[in-house]
Amino acid sequence: MQPEAQKEAVLEVAVLVSVGRHPLTGRGRRADQDARGVELAMSLDKASITLLHAGALDEQSENALRGYLGMGLPELTLVEQPSGTDVIPALAGVLDEARPQLIIAGERAEQGEGSGLLPYLLAERMGWPLVSGLAGVEKIENGVATLLQALPRGQRRRLQVRLPAIVTVDAAAATARQSAFGPARRGEIAVETAAVVWDEAQAEWSETPARKRPKRLKIVKATSARERFKAAAAKAEGGSGQVLTDVTPEQGAEAIYKLLKEEGVLR
Repeated sequence: MQPEAQKEAVLEVAVLVSVGRHPLTGRGRRADQDARGVELAMSLDKASITLLHAGALDEQSENALRGYLGMGLPELTLVEQPSGTDVIPALAGVLDEARPQLIIAGERAEQGEGSGLLPYLLAERMGWPLVSGLAGVEKIENGVATLLQALPRGQRRRLQVRLPAIVTVDAAAATARQSAFGPARRGEIAVETAAVVWDEAQAEWSETPARKRPKRLKIVKATSARERFKAAAAKAEGGSGQVLTDVTPEQGAEAIYKLLKEEGVLR
């Protein structure tokens, strides 16, 4: 008799998704960062993906959640929670039962509180490590994930974290594929019930529509047009950049080449 073939290891991945908000129309949609998290999960090799959303289900939220199903996934799990509840205990209970190895979430929601604290509170509740600002996953071997974390100015940091872990993605991650209408309609939304824990602190808040604040103008004290132009074109934040003035084109090209070598752009 031939020995039984060993089953290939499957990476269990849970992606937390939320109802987004279109920046112009204000209509519900799939959240951009959450959709990038789904795209990241779909790029992983041998991954079994579970979409998870905690909240109430109405017509607007259902259309938004089906936008994730339209990316090619057959099912989404909805943990029913009324408005004004603390969803951390409900999510933690479902995740403890599902036991995924990797949890992916966006940096912050596009509506509601939008504080970005949910992944951190969930990681504290479950006792898992958390990596924020993820740009991509290089590989996962022997229970260790090699990640690329996005840094300012397009830089990347390579990190290794032992699974299980929670990661959050931002705009540096790969853009999500378009949502197809047919798969979005055919996908199923499985509803699960969980204990309701009311958020007492949120009940004491008073909410008002946000207003766009005027941008504070920087007062430029300069005596010549040249100095005013230099002040307007200067970088707003400090750094290692250099301003080149009063040089010939040959000197300028040589200085720029030297600066690019120092910054590591040219090798």
